[in-house]
Amino acid sequence: MGFVALIFALLIEQGRPLPARNSVYVGLEAYADLVKGGTDAGRREYGAFGWCIVVGTVLAILLLVQWLLSTLHPLALFCLYVAVLYWTVGFRQFSHAFTEIQLALAAGDVSGVRAIAQAWLGRHDPDLVIGDVPVHEICRLAISHALVATHRHVFGPLFWFILPFGAVGPVLYRLAQLLADRWGSADDGYGDFARRVYFVLDWLPLRLSAAGFAVVGNFEDAVYCWRGAIASGTGNDQRALLLATGGGALGLRLADAELEARWATGRQSFDWQGPDPGAEGLRSAVGLVWRSVILWIALFAMLTVANWLGQ
Repeated sequence: MGFVALIFALLIEQGRPLPARNSVYVGLEAYADLVKGGTDAGRREYGAFGWCIVVGTVLAILLLVQWLLSTLHPLALFCLYVAVLYWTVGFRQFSHAFTEIQLALAAGDVSGVRAIAQAWLGRHDPDLVIGDVPVHEICRLAISHALVATHRHVFGPLFWFILPFGAVGPVLYRLAQLLADRWGSADDGYGDFARRVYFVLDWLPLRLSAAGFAVVGNFEDAVYCWRGAIASGTGNDQRALLLATGGGALGLRLADAELEARWATGRQSFDWQGPDPGAEGLRSAVGLVWRSVILWIALFAMLTVANWLGQ
């Protein structure tokens, strides 16, 4: 049931993309702010209390609905799985802007590329100002963001859905990510706890995403960059590890100057001399992502078939 529900959810999402600022996410962010405002009494340990309230109430409601639908009819439970996957897994929240950048580059519209990149990337980094940065830098930012978004919006929740938790797994992952993004920038108990929990939940899925990039891309360079990132002391920086491996798999320089400086001055110096990305790099990144998706969907299908045969 889970594999078929995933295929249905992806097909629906392709035809009707989920807006990045949709009512469910906005409502959850408002609820998170309400809980933080009502539980923040100035003590750091209250961060764990607030996190558990937000996640616990949502998961309790979901578990109740899942149990009720399972007693009603298997088709009702299937519809719940499709709905949950539609809201937690999908490409179109970030792939549309990525495609627009490709089309603008192909048309030679550099000002359009900058405008699209500012609108897209600026939503996630309000301090980012594209201005008149070179095209290769825009391509680097776009590919870096697309690889991270692919992991967060596809591979991460998919990993938690494959585990035998039903609809709870991807919702738990997405809630942890939402709270890490919402509270994580604050230097208080709420931000610290949200970051730590998301780091734990994302530790294995991120490494599986990086492994997928290595398998379907340039394996030797990807493994070299993975080992270099770990040797330099940035192995526990989830984003740094993903960009290092993704850059090696593509044969491109994806790290920014700050991350490259950390690699160069770490425990062991690591220097990746890949070329700067361009329009061809964007196309290569799309191919890498799709090959990775096919790989993990195929593995999910094999697990599903093995489970059917074992029953």
